[in-house]
Amino acid sequence: MSTSTPLTTTESAAERGYRRKALFAAAIGYGLDGFDLLVLSFALSGIIATFGLSDVRAGSLSTITLFGAVLGGIVFGALADRFGRVRVLTWTVLVFAVFTGLSALAQGYWDLAAYRFIAGIGIGGEFGIGMALAAEAVRADQRARATSWVGVGFQLGVFAAALVSAPVIAAWGWRGLFVIGLFPAVFAFVVRRGVEEPEKFVRSQVDEGGQTEAKTHESFAAKLGALVRDRTTLKVTVALTILTSVQNFGYFGIITWLPNYLSEQMGLGVTKGSLWTAVTVVGMLAGILVFGQIADRLGRRPAFWIFQVGAIVSILVYSQLSDPSALLAGGFFMGAFANGMIGGHGALLAEMYPTEVRATAQNVIFNVGRAIGGLAPVVIALLAGSLGFGFALALLPAIYVLQFLAMFLLPERRGAELT
Repeated sequence: MSTSTPLTTTESAAERGYRRKALFAAAIGYGLDGFDLLVLSFALSGIIATFGLSDVRAGSLSTITLFGAVLGGIVFGALADRFGRVRVLTWTVLVFAVFTGLSALAQGYWDLAAYRFIAGIGIGGEFGIGMALAAEAVRADQRARATSWVGVGFQLGVFAAALVSAPVIAAWGWRGLFVIGLFPAVFAFVVRRGVEEPEKFVRSQVDEGGQTEAKTHESFAAKLGALVRDRTTLKVTVALTILTSVQNFGYFGIITWLPNYLSEQMGLGVTKGSLWTAVTVVGMLAGILVFGQIADRLGRRPAFWIFQVGAIVSILVYSQLSDPSALLAGGFFMGAFANGMIGGHGALLAEMYPTEVRATAQNVIFNVGRAIGGLAPVVIALLAGSLGFGFALALLPAIYVLQFLAMFLLPERRGAELT
């Protein structure tokens, strides 16, 4: 567990340059996650037409990608704790890029499903490794802002996919979207050459006598065991799993069904529904940046509690709105509070575990949360089918109450140096 030590607030030009490069690498890596999420959504209608798939079978491609992400997050997290953040981040991007590109050559459902699963393995490593890299590359007093910028990368990836998908499909069809996935391979090599491993990780590799530190070469089972090694650590791990599960459940629940709710049930049509959803995503971006500032200035607990209460109130209010102008403004605030906490998870997770298991903890806990949160579209669809989407949305704040309570189990580590 981390302990507080005096902060060093001076920073050389070289240190600032390294910090910017490391944050850029981490943000772009997580941005690929958001890019892929939306690209697959845009490609599904073309895939259905090409291979004659049912909606359920086509939708399973997203689920298969998610299963791959969970596996990749766990495996690549442990590898990053042994071989380095930058090196393994490069591997994850290469796996993602190659198998996303191969998806363009698919001849049927089964080979496409295999490509998507392996691409998902690459995607799964990017959150935790990027967050560990960002947290270790910056000063302690800037940590939440740094990991929030990584969270912004995800949303920018979503925006990039939204911008390129329609024209690419119009010109080259759905296969063209997956060809674009080859380009991150170039980025992977640039990252590997341009960014060194964080000093914090390098120091963790050797003991006082200059020999390789045994802890970094522990088995995968030992690294997982470190997340539950005693009662205190177990309590922290459970609390963080609750936080990441709620975060992902709220995000997937809102972003999956909001366009349909606005365009069909609220009568805005496809064009306005898309615009109103875009405003909600802009709110998410703003919320992430504001959260980082609050978390670094006031502390992790106050920041999470402010945003959790904000999520409860804003979602409840939004579920009762019917006026288009009110929905537009309400969507911005709902997005800001519901998804603003994503960057804070990176800082919080980094501060709770030592360097030798930090990336493992980041990826295992976040991807378990993503697996649980991935159930949100199904749960909300089932509730909406019998009770209506508005009522299903009104029930969503209950999960943020659970998240609010979980914060009591976590120590405050604002400004603590990482161990």
